[in-house]
Amino acid sequence: MTIRPLADRVVIKAVAAEETTKSGFILTASAQEKPSIAEVVAVGPGGVVDGKEVKMNVKVGDKVLISKYSGTEVKVDGEEYSIVRQDDILAVVEEEKPAAKKTTAKTAKK
Repeated sequence: MTIRPLADRVVIKAVAAEETTKSGFILTASAQEKPSIAEVVAVGPGGVVDGKEVKMNVKVGDKVLISKYSGTEVKVDGEEYSIVRQDDILAVVEEEKPAAKKTTAKTAKK
């Protein structure tokens, strides 16, 4: 079974929560916060929503930052997903690319 979102809805899947703190403490499931970073699984077509033209700004595979308590949680084929409006997505998380080495005149001559 697949989920096909309508209008300005986006289907997301939570990225695994951290099980240990930075200092090394192991957290129980009840002490872990709901993850706020998720991966986009499906995107609705956009269109006219509430009388306004909506252009979808996210695509499948994007990692996004969402509000903690936004969306509707659903379970399909044993997997948990959330369906949110595009307005509930706060930002797209972009991976930083390593800086390229700069070549100076001295290193270029060697």
